[in-house]
Amino acid sequence: MSPSPPRRAPLNRERVLRAAIAVADSEGIRALTMRRLGQELGVEAMSLYNHVRNKDDVLDGIVDLVVSDIVVPPTGTQWRTAMRERARSAHEVLLAHPWAAIQMMSRFNIGPGMTRYLDNTLGRLREGGFSIEGALDAWNTLDSHLFGFTLQELNLPFEVEQTQDVSADFLAEMSMDQFPHVAEVVGRIAQTGRSEDFEFGLDLILDGLERRLQARGGG
Repeated sequence: MSPSPPRRAPLNRERVLRAAIAVADSEGIRALTMRRLGQELGVEAMSLYNHVRNKDDVLDGIVDLVVSDIVVPPTGTQWRTAMRERARSAHEVLLAHPWAAIQMMSRFNIGPGMTRYLDNTLGRLREGGFSIEGALDAWNTLDSHLFGFTLQELNLPFEVEQTQDVSADFLAEMSMDQFPHVAEVVGRIAQTGRSEDFEFGLDLILDGLERRLQARGGG
């Protein structure tokens, strides 16, 4: 008697959303359709509607799951330490899911993951002495750097590891006499492979917020 085929794990909302993340990560967000998601799970697309309302619900759900992976240190953590660790974690998570930054910025998402993430972020700022308005300004400024830098990094026309070679090629094509300052900087990058530094901008913002907090006593 031949063995029975292994039973497929039953569908549930989280399994559907995890499969959607896998498709978006490997093929891009445009490839994520209900039909493609059904194929990934080995079911007809109509079966998915027992667990998600529609594609918008899927997009909201996968954003919420990804946001839940961002670590915001717990209450009692010094605000600057918390914001640094939160920014580093968010940068890493968004690089791991290249579609997520735009979706986070462009969707109105009030799922539990996003709400917890925002509450923890604002909580560490308020606990650190920022006023309500100061916490809002700090959050917006930190996220402007986070999303702007991450999107720039994700959309480079080459891999970060290729920076040194790309810079050397560019230097070989340009006039050093006509553009001496560009040549100087690109030449250094070609020698060292140094690329944009996420932490440099982060430190500038944290330094400025700290000065503002001390000067105004509430940000």
